[in-house]
Amino acid sequence: MKKAMLIVNPSSGKEEAVDHVEQIEHILSEKGYEVEVAQTEKELDATKYCQNACRGEFDLVVSMGGDGTLHETINGMVDENHRPHLGIIPLGTVNDFARALDIPLKVEEAIDVLRSDQTKSVDIGKFNDQYFVNIVAVGALAEATYEVTPEQKTKFGPLAYMMEGMKTLTQHSSYPMRIEYDDKAWEGESFLFLAALTNSAGGFEKLSPEAKVNDGKIHGYIVPKVNMIRLASIVSAILRGGLKDEQDVEYFKADHIRITSEENLVTNVDGEEGDSLPVELSVLPSHISVVVK
Repeated sequence: MKKAMLIVNPSSGKEEAVDHVEQIEHILSEKGYEVEVAQTEKELDATKYCQNACRGEFDLVVSMGGDGTLHETINGMVDENHRPHLGIIPLGTVNDFARALDIPLKVEEAIDVLRSDQTKSVDIGKFNDQYFVNIVAVGALAEATYEVTPEQKTKFGPLAYMMEGMKTLTQHSSYPMRIEYDDKAWEGESFLFLAALTNSAGGFEKLSPEAKVNDGKIHGYIVPKVNMIRLASIVSAILRGGLKDEQDVEYFKADHIRITSEENLVTNVDGEEGDSLPVELSVLPSHISVVVK
């Protein structure tokens, strides 16, 4: 009999996640799975549960929670020899990975996707010794996201990040960076650097329209130090999906990126605080399979 593990963050979805467990168990049982339910209680529980499922050679792991739960689940899967298919029930505020894969954001519709036999192979990004699925950001706007409170996210959703970003825009901070990618390098004052694997970041689905979930590349965008008028135009381009073609912005595709700075800059990795610079990024092409509609 096939085996499935449902990893549930009970605090997600306005604490309604557990209300859907029985329905998911029923759907998976109909598809021939023996279902094990694992509820998270603390940080890294989802990683541990997913590692156990991989080592137990489960056929399917379903992540039911927000981006944090999904991030932990994927980090528990990437290094294992046996990697089950991944199902996603997005219950967070932003849900970038689900957006990029066209997985419905309404919980009942997302649960229904589990009936599907279709899967899609997707790229995974490596960030030093960890992994990411959407985006790595360095610079002023990246740091602004740490100022967003849970209350703001609940009230404003993805717009909360842009509100904090606009505050940072008025401060006009830039930093010295060196960005080495494949056999090239850029060095100078940068307001923001983005390394994207998918089109969606912070809930904005057009931030990197060039990035596909399985194109095997990291898409880099260097926003150099510019005047306030140019910077406002660049922020507008981020919103409408035209960042690549914006004057002054340097866009590239790469397999490997190294980012360094003379200053102690932190990174934003899939919406969470990451390592300080220097950092190295690479891509694992078509590394996991996700259940899609």
